[in-house]
Amino acid sequence: MTIEKIRCSVGVTAYNEEANIGRLLQALIDQRLYEVEITEIIVVASGCTDRTEEIVREYMARDPRIQLYVQERREGKTSAVNVFLAHAKEKICVLESGDTLPREDAIEKMVRMFRDPAVGMTGAHKVAVNTPDHIVGLLSHLRLKLEHQLCLEIPRLGELIAFRKVFDQLPLDIAMDEAFVEALIVRRGMQVRYAPDAVVYSMGPQTVGDFVKQRRRNFVGHLYLREKYGYQVSSLQNIRVLRIALEEIWGAIRLIAALAALASLEAYSRLLGAWDYYVKKEKHTVWEMAWSTKDPGQGVQGRELPLETEAIER
Repeated sequence: MTIEKIRCSVGVTAYNEEANIGRLLQALIDQRLYEVEITEIIVVASGCTDRTEEIVREYMARDPRIQLYVQERREGKTSAVNVFLAHAKEKICVLESGDTLPREDAIEKMVRMFRDPAVGMTGAHKVAVNTPDHIVGLLSHLRLKLEHQLCLEIPRLGELIAFRKVFDQLPLDIAMDEAFVEALIVRRGMQVRYAPDAVVYSMGPQTVGDFVKQRRRNFVGHLYLREKYGYQVSSLQNIRVLRIALEEIWGAIRLIAALAALASLEAYSRLLGAWDYYVKKEKHTVWEMAWSTKDPGQGVQGRELPLETEAIER
């Protein structure tokens, strides 16, 4: 029996994205699709002064699904989203920022959720590509980890979303377009679902100043959405966010305690070993058995192998 594919339009908003737009378009072209079909990829380039438009046109020659719409001046992301909505022909729309990259199965895992007629919007799992070897990169990873935990409870979607096209445009005074789409979907009685296995990669801020700038403008956008339109995103639920943060703190404390216990036991074991070797002149050629490692109910044969081990055996 052949399953009818879910057709979708993909929209990409871009402003001076020459460093990433080619990789993004190639990633969309290379998506592994089974139950889903991407019928068009619409790029809206807003006031670009670099090679973004030129690169998009090069990809248009390779894939007829790719379309380019140019805004001569930058009018804000919401305006670009409205251009996409005006030209998208499918009932399911996917919206992605031009500075991100979807994993090869991200679109499939998001869009196939719309087989359930109750679903009105889905969102991907954001993962930072910053290396966490400096404070700002570490903060980006930590923030997205906390956001992931929050989304598992109450979705708060962005960067890569999919939604039913039950509206024609967004008001231009909205800065947080994904959050407003979420509000529209919820008010129409449909569900917003998080797709944790649909991964989208993004580059977080590289400096403390940019980190503060990004978080500041997002907070303002969410406050405006709550004030004017009466919708509160999950990240404004301070008690819930605090609980998740405390859980992470408790996990860090447990890790530190475990490392301290490990170091203590290792030091004690080495002290005993030194006593055996230098004082008692023992070599332990015949081991004194650690019997707990031989318990039939606790041994390797009673455990599920890690994924890495399974891959090696295959």
